[in-house]
Amino acid sequence: MKSTVSLLSLLIVLAIGCQATTKDDQNMQTAQTETEAVSKMKPGKNKITFESNGETLVGHLYLPNDYQEGKKYPAVPILGPMTFAKEQAPTEYAKRFAERGFIGLAFDSRYRGESSGTPREFEDPIAKVEDAQAAAHFLSSLPMVNDDEIFGFAVCQGSSEMLRAVAEDDIFKGIVTVAGHYRDRAADIQWMGTEEALNERLAAGREARDAFKKNGEVINVPAVDETRMDVGMPGKFVYDWYIEWANKGIWENNYPKMSDANLLEYESLTAAQKLDKPYMMIHSDNSFLPDAARRQFAAVPAEKKKLQWEGQTGHFQYYDDPSTLDKTADLAVAWYNEI
Repeated sequence: MKSTVSLLSLLIVLAIGCQATTKDDQNMQTAQTETEAVSKMKPGKNKITFESNGETLVGHLYLPNDYQEGKKYPAVPILGPMTFAKEQAPTEYAKRFAERGFIGLAFDSRYRGESSGTPREFEDPIAKVEDAQAAAHFLSSLPMVNDDEIFGFAVCQGSSEMLRAVAEDDIFKGIVTVAGHYRDRAADIQWMGTEEALNERLAAGREARDAFKKNGEVINVPAVDETRMDVGMPGKFVYDWYIEWANKGIWENNYPKMSDANLLEYESLTAAQKLDKPYMMIHSDNSFLPDAARRQFAAVPAEKKKLQWEGQTGHFQYYDDPSTLDKTADLAVAWYNEI
């Protein structure tokens, strides 16, 4: 009997050992695969994936033009405007950061582009805050990134989300926001035209969100339209810029109506009020809601901060005008190097 028990015990030990060895082997294989993937990265664009709250995000990691394996570089995850795709403004800036010796990460936030998440094209500022933080932590895991030089960068509405991401996560060492759409109650009333219009849109968004929670129904409207006012971003000026991306098949002109609930319940003023890291705001008289930008900048308590006011530069020039993009990237890099 004793021999039988001893043999059984030995078999159990061997089985547990085999399972542990298998798990170790799997972990080793995963590590080897990740190491191989990193070793294959080259200067310029590299396609990558990382996780954010259970979703897989897809991005393009731009390594410096003079990239050398074994060297560490500063890195910048980038958030774009409302409804952005990575191929738009984020790519323009990621390329320019790489030209200036930085690593730039342009990525699709969850629900959009090549990244996972449903409902598709859902606009959720808090999700973008979390995605920006996940992007920064992904960068910190890479051997070519200097952990002490990870900085936030954002354009338009991404600015209000990056403010919160940076204020709440010490992985970021500083931040630059460009042509920001900053969010507080007064700014939202100005954005919607009247307080009544704001309240109506928020109520309709909450109603659509309740329908989704109750029965999974997704009520969709266009993201942009020339004349309709119930869309994500109404008006011919915005429509003319975005619809070209839809025509190219890069961007979806779709907007789940329940996005308005999450979008209009969000604000960035409280994040600005607790931002104690070096901050540069780049804005202009012709960027969106300049008074809101000044309010948010004034609220930031950081000892090191700079307001770079650009006079008459147009809002969309910060998205795609080469000379404006070059100047803005130069300003951002100079600021990061000062930190």
